[in-house]
Amino acid sequence: MTSFRPGGSARPAGTVAARPVRKAAANPAAPSAVLAGSAGIEPQRARHLKLARRTVRGETGTTSRVIVDEAESPLAWLSRRKGRDGRPLIEPVQHLAGERLRAEFTRAQLMPRITANWSAAVATGPRGASPASFTEAVIGARQRVRHAMDAVGPELSGLLIDVCCFLKRLEEVERERGWPPRSAKVVLQLGLDRLARHYGLHTEVRGRAKAPLRTWLAEDAAFVVAVGTEAEGET
Repeated sequence: MTSFRPGGSARPAGTVAARPVRKAAANPAAPSAVLAGSAGIEPQRARHLKLARRTVRGETGTTSRVIVDEAESPLAWLSRRKGRDGRPLIEPVQHLAGERLRAEFTRAQLMPRITANWSAAVATGPRGASPASFTEAVIGARQRVRHAMDAVGPELSGLLIDVCCFLKRLEEVERERGWPPRSAKVVLQLGLDRLARHYGLHTEVRGRAKAPLRTWLAEDAAFVVAVGTEAEGET
């Protein structure tokens, strides 16, 4: 016996039409949820963050894996976005220089506090932090920030502080300073170029293929390289 479906084809009685299998859609927020759980971030707040693991280098040269919010820094957004020519809005060297300034600014404890510092001792004298209470790391970081700003110049240092350290968007900077649209990007690129030059960062490495060999010997001594069995016999 054959049955018919309205507007469809005939199929034998007793058979069941095959239904297309729907694949479960991938959840892009799943990795962020795992990172948020390991970092102790609330799920509601993690929805507005773009979490990722990155390797950072400390003051002593040691590296560690940390969880960062890639959407926090305007420089990270500019480095991922490409212009009409297909190139990023800022070069990797410029991005690296800006993040280095931000790290030094944070180590220098120049960010304003938004809450009370209950761990500090009660001040008995005039209000304000005393230079005697700063550690050598904080003093060194403040000196490096000051030298970097001197190298950049007063015309560009304010913009670098606003974008790299206070994480202001370019549209916000243009609105506050009354600049034309899309002009802050050009000024930011100039400032980041000077900052990268101050830090010794370059897009290309130039120099000698190998350095000359120098030795410090006594006047009656000679530099001899032992090869093969002679070196083993002397040892």
